[in-house]
Amino acid sequence: MDLINSNDYLLNVSTLMRNSIHIPTPASKVIVALLLFTSFIIGTITNGFYLWVLKFKMKKAVNTLLYFHLILSYFISTLFLPFLAISYLQENHWSFGMATCKVFNSILSAGMFASVFFLSAISIDRYLLALHPVWSQLHRTPRWVSSIILGVWIFATALSMPYVVFREAHDDHKGRVTCQNNYAVSTNWEGKKMQTLRKWIHVACFSSRFLLGFLLPFLIITFCYERVARKMKERSLFKSNKPFKVMMTAVISFFVCWMPYHVYQGLILTKNRSLLFQLTLILTVITTSFNTVFSPTLYLFTGENFRKVFKKSVLALFESTFSEDSLEERTQNLNSEADI
Repeated sequence: MDLINSNDYLLNVSTLMRNSIHIPTPASKVIVALLLFTSFIIGTITNGFYLWVLKFKMKKAVNTLLYFHLILSYFISTLFLPFLAISYLQENHWSFGMATCKVFNSILSAGMFASVFFLSAISIDRYLLALHPVWSQLHRTPRWVSSIILGVWIFATALSMPYVVFREAHDDHKGRVTCQNNYAVSTNWEGKKMQTLRKWIHVACFSSRFLLGFLLPFLIITFCYERVARKMKERSLFKSNKPFKVMMTAVISFFVCWMPYHVYQGLILTKNRSLLFQLTLILTVITTSFNTVFSPTLYLFTGENFRKVFKKSVLALFESTFSEDSLEERTQNLNSEADI
């Protein structure tokens, strides 16, 4: 396994497959390809529909704007699945050119970082709304959140720039071209000094992406939701346990969907090719597919029993999950208590 293939930190599951050791059987390749194409179809339809509802059927508010861009980051990632699935079926051969190799991976990386940062922003927004209601009432506006959204996209784009610099279409001189990272920025892929330099850059990239793309956001999300749940439970502002379920779903799904990927990347870094590596790879494909395609649907159905779901329209589900009205009502309750 070439070290160059080992450090692709992307939201998209097919990119994981391209940078991994091959699953040996043709049946496995077909299964993975079907998973990717199925994810593309389902993800494009469902996420596209959710974007339409949030954009045209709901009031423009802080909550809906944040969720719109969160789902947009998922939607962007699903658009690239067919290209990367084709590459995987062709023994990781990349037939789309150097420029496309750089652009595709940069956009996918930006989408991954953006989704993580928007989840963090949503948790911070709810924290401010619950624990600092007066400040939120004065400053929490669509214009304010638009600046946050712009900052998230700029920061996510900046963190994806290494793919523009280091990503290359590498010809192995055996009829196969692979879209890989050459962290040494050199045509000498096999030199000892370049291998050493590449390893240190690999470690630095893995560490920074793990900290910024997982550990720090996970701590932020957990802290914010724990404080919000405690505060609102103390003041009995929840008429049901649905808000607690939504918060717990956000924390648990974030950890479950992203932790296997970072374990997998850590195993690549240590050049571990044991059975654990293969099992972690399979688990990573499943969890990242679920995160990209089904997370928005999971938020909609959290706390709803199936009988209520079938009685409600999709728009009603969106209004009950993402509407600003219930949040404003809790803010007013907190403000009333603060004035006493």
